[in-house]
Amino acid sequence: MTPANVVPASLTARRRAMELDTLASGERVDVLVIGGGVTGAGAALDAASRGLSVALIEARDLAFGTSRWSSKLVHGGLRYLAHGHVRLARESAVERDILMRRTAPHLTRPMAQLFPRYANTPQSTYALTVAGVGAGDALRRLAGTPSSVLPRPRSVPAAQALTLVPGLRETGLRGGLLAFDGTLTDDARLVVALARTAAGLGARVLTRVRALDVAADRVRAWDELTGQPVELRARQVINATGVWAEELVPNVRLRPSRGSHLVLDARDTGIGKTALMVPVPGEINRFVFLLPAPGDRVYLGLTDEPVDGVPSGDPEVPESDVDFLLDTASRVLDRPLTRSDVLGSFAGLRPLLDSPGDRTADLSREHAVLTDDDTGVITVVGGKLTTYRVMARDAVDAAVRACGLRAQASRTARLPLVGAARRSTLGNVEAPRRLVAKYGTEAPRVAALGDVDPDLAQPLFPGCDVTAAEVVWAVRHEGALDADDVLHRRTRLGLVAKDAETARPKVTELVERSLRGLSESG
Repeated sequence: MTPANVVPASLTARRRAMELDTLASGERVDVLVIGGGVTGAGAALDAASRGLSVALIEARDLAFGTSRWSSKLVHGGLRYLAHGHVRLARESAVERDILMRRTAPHLTRPMAQLFPRYANTPQSTYALTVAGVGAGDALRRLAGTPSSVLPRPRSVPAAQALTLVPGLRETGLRGGLLAFDGTLTDDARLVVALARTAAGLGARVLTRVRALDVAADRVRAWDELTGQPVELRARQVINATGVWAEELVPNVRLRPSRGSHLVLDARDTGIGKTALMVPVPGEINRFVFLLPAPGDRVYLGLTDEPVDGVPSGDPEVPESDVDFLLDTASRVLDRPLTRSDVLGSFAGLRPLLDSPGDRTADLSREHAVLTDDDTGVITVVGGKLTTYRVMARDAVDAAVRACGLRAQASRTARLPLVGAARRSTLGNVEAPRRLVAKYGTEAPRVAALGDVDPDLAQPLFPGCDVTAAEVVWAVRHEGALDADDVLHRRTRLGLVAKDAETARPKVTELVERSLRGLSESG
């Protein structure tokens, strides 16, 4: 029987230790997934929801890699259309609809996007943008997404454009095109929700377990917490490690691409609730964007540059990317951006399939499920965050076929993630709106921690939105094992180094106290 104070989908240090001991003792699961990003967590959920026994191992933490460094967009594939990838664009629009209306309404919302038009904007360039946005809206309708969720695009006059984005340069402004797409409150929280939902269906989700050597039916791994080797057995192993896939299966050939972002203050840039799309000079249908983010922040992105090798730590944003982003965005802003406006930066590495001769900006974002001839390991690579569910489904389908597993068809298109509910229901959840946007129907339980202990209702530091209760919840239910897990992946305070270091002492104290409490209650 589950204790009354434990959420069935809770990930805890104690649960991790118990489940790892069970697997290390020789129990064999149907599917063993390597990689705790959005695709790996999605594969674990897909397999568990079909009734298969599942384990997921991750060398560091959930969403440690590329999955937390996205633009936080759940997009309908507008750029895919520009490159003629109609099938991929349609797939993206369908998956956006699934996320926004079925599986994760609590973590997604519509985002207005303004494409400004100036007197010197070439007519052909603007016409192409209008045509592309119109085609994207046709895909919205084809996917079944109602205009009440994502409104139809429309032209706006200059005065309204300035109201939507007060920081726009007024000189020469002729108006613009207002379109709508989907966005995530936080990409890392999507990964955590996927992993917890999988855990609620019986999946073993084990962070700090590093895969060293793989075969189709086993993984030799290392427990980073105990410093002990472990041997894990499965009917089929799935490699979902993204840009690190080659390290485990050398026959997989990838060409990583770096997508850099800068973190700015919304008040200094004049960005409100509407995103600003700035065309890149000399490029067709490529934009730099300023995206409103929680906590009065703005994300300025995006680059698309090839990289040699994969760093062991967080990818760095080079000076050339900083200059490119600031200069491009400043072309349409009333006050040009400078380096003093940059509060933080982050970069994600896209695991693109290698195609000799192409620029990474031109490489397909389609995914591939590959079975290695030497090891029999199934690897899933490529794709985009929006289409993670299809990637996960296809990988599990391949595992089922390879081993002759008895399993039903994928259920994840209609399986709500933990905390999910209809938007009308979410609007009636009795908790602060900020918490509902992060935790959905679980928000009252997070807030209740502060009701029981008023100290937990306090912010981590003056001016910070995140409360002590959220740190405790992260340890008790979301698998956080140290302060970095909380600062960088359960909250996003780590996006601004100054905020992270200010909060660190309090977060460290809360994490240690919560871990002791879990140990003593066990």
